[in-house]
Formats: sequence, structure tokens, C-alpha cells
Amino acid sequence: MSEVYATRRARLRERCNAAGAAAALISLPANVRYLAGAAPHNAVLLLGRRQDLLVCAGPPEDRPTEGRPDEALALHVLPSPGGDTAVAAAGLAAGQGAESLAVEEHHLTVARHRALCSVAPRLRLADLGAAVEQLRVVKDEEEISCLRIGAEIADQALGELLESILVGRTERHLALELERRLVDHGADGPAFPTSVATGPHSGRRGHRPTDRRVEEGDFLSVCLGATYRGYRCEIGRTFVIGTSPADWQIELYDLVFAAQRAGRESLAPGAAYRDVDRAARQVLDSAGYAEALPPLTGHGVGLEIDEDPQLAPAAMGKLDACVPVTVEPGVHLPGRGGVRIDDTLVVRPEADGGPELLTITTKELLAL
Repeated sequence: MSEVYATRRARLRERCNAAGAAAALISLPANVRYLAGAAPHNAVLLLGRRQDLLVCAGPPEDRPTEGRPDEALALHVLPSPGGDTAVAAAGLAAGQGAESLAVEEHHLTVARHRALCSVAPRLRLADLGAAVEQLRVVKDEEEISCLRIGAEIADQALGELLESILVGRTERHLALELERRLVDHGADGPAFPTSVATGPHSGRRGHRPTDRRVEEGDFLSVCLGATYRGYRCEIGRTFVIGTSPADWQIELYDLVFAAQRAGRESLAPGAAYRDVDRAARQVLDSAGYAEALPPLTGHGVGLEIDEDPQLAPAAMGKLDACVPVTVEPGVHLPGRGGVRIDDTLVVRPEADGGPELLTITTKELLAL
């Protein structure tokens, strides 16, 4: 893996040099981990003129779930606790003779930015922007393998929950049980707070579980994800509690399923982000649900659960191969509930079989 991290840093350095920056300071934890193999608490990465340094507040702890720093990368541990690693890195960059330093302004606070200017007043600060995030969009097969394992764990946890008795249990209880099962099956932890929504809450994007209990006749929508070696996947399914769904539930479920299928089938290298969104959205628009739709159809996943690309109506850009994304249309009807179906897939060319589905729990409308 050391060569992988070195290659990633070299690609970033090329971008920095092209923009006229001799050094770069990476502070966003996901970006630090992507380039260094690990992101110890409060650590930053300095791509220096003479040497790259992982600047840490203390000696990195050996926690496999948090990754291990690239052995080829030099470590610089602050001599005393309480210091600011970013400020220390700026001083080190100036000490290496750098005249300019690219920083992630979207992650730095105003106070931290001022501290950088204070410690190295002759160092010209430039905005690195989302350069690292852009490098992260296309995943290598090792990254995709981590996502695939995470998806298997999430599928397993969800499958086990469906075999248990659900009526009478609260949303909060079910969410906690799912998160425990994720860890039991080898996940680092949940990829995001698990959402369990019942009855009138069902179908809401990002619903926070409450003490409402599952009742006969409810829609039950679940959205969960597993983190494995830092990589985060997502799956969402909707079920009916009871022996026979109502007609309106069948109709709404079939509609959302058709929209989700249209979005999945539109995933291909070269497809515009907004065209994927449109493929799913127009199915629901045409049925009169325009007002009930979420702002986007899906998004990228990786070291963060919500990263580029964004599959939304105004999104600019086109998909590449080996980009993992979610497709997650849904409809929520206030006071009644709704449906959400969510998969994680990897964009693949048609010659390789088309989009690779990572989350394989059935999308049939199950009565539990």
C-alpha cells in the first residue's frame, strides 16, 4: 500500500505545482487518511518541498480500524500536548524554504487560518480547494473491495433484523440493535447514524429514530451503513408490517422501485450526474409526487458517506468508471408515511457487466 499512498501524494503535488504552490497542508481527516494511510486524532499532512510529514499531536495509537500510517512517510510528533498541528506544519513548511502553502480553506476555521499567517508571515497561503476530494472520486479496486465487504456486513445485519419480531419495538431500539449487529459482523462501526422510521415517519430521508413503536399495517423504512477500514457504504429498504399491504402502499412502493431501477440502469461511464437524477426523478414527477421528493437522487461514498459526485438536478459533471454512488429515491407523504429504496453501486462499463450492485438485500416488498 505504501506505493499507492506515494502515488496519490505525487498526483496531488503535481496539481499544487501547476497552481504555483510549493507545499500543501492537508487537514480534513478523510483526506489525510487517503494520502497517508491513517488520520490520527488532530493529525495533518504536510506535502513539503523537501519532505512529506505526518504531523501528529502525540504518538499514533495502533488501532487497525483507523488505519496505519504509511511506513514511508516521516512522522513529526509535537513536543508538548496542546499544540496545533496545522500551525506546526506551517512552521515546518517555512523551515523547508517554501514560499507558498496550499491549504484546505473549506476545513480551516478563521482562527486557525489567522494562526497560520501569524506563525509564518512570509508564507503565502493559497486555497487548495477540493483537490483531494476530486482525486478520491474514482476508487481503486482495493477501495472498492472495502466497500464491498462493508455492504456485505450491512446486508447481513439487516437480514438478521428482518427475522426477528418487530411489532411493539421502538424505532430507537431497532436502530441500536442494527448498529450492534454491524460491529458484531466486523464493521468498524456504523457509517452514519442508523435511521429506522415507522408509520407516518417512514420514507423520510435522515429520519432520527424516536420512541414510536412498530404497529401492524406500518411501512417500516430502514437506512443503515457499515464502515470497513474507513470506507462507508449505504443501504435503505422499506417493508410492510403485517400480512397484506394496503393498495396505496403497493402502488407507492412499485412507483419508488421503478424510479430506483431507472436511476440504477442509467449509471454508466460518461453519464451526466443530472441525467441519472432525472431518470429517477421523472418517474415520480410524472405520478404527481414532485413536491414530495428529496433534493438529490444519490451521492458518492467512500471515506465519507456523502461525497462527490452529487446526483442532483443542477449537478455538473459526468460519471467515470469505478465511482461508487448511491441511488436512493424516496417519497414521503406527511401523516401517512412513505417509501425509500437505497443501494450502493459501482459504475462499470457495459463491457464489464454494467453497474455493480454492492447491497443485495431483496427489494421485493416484504410483509414482516
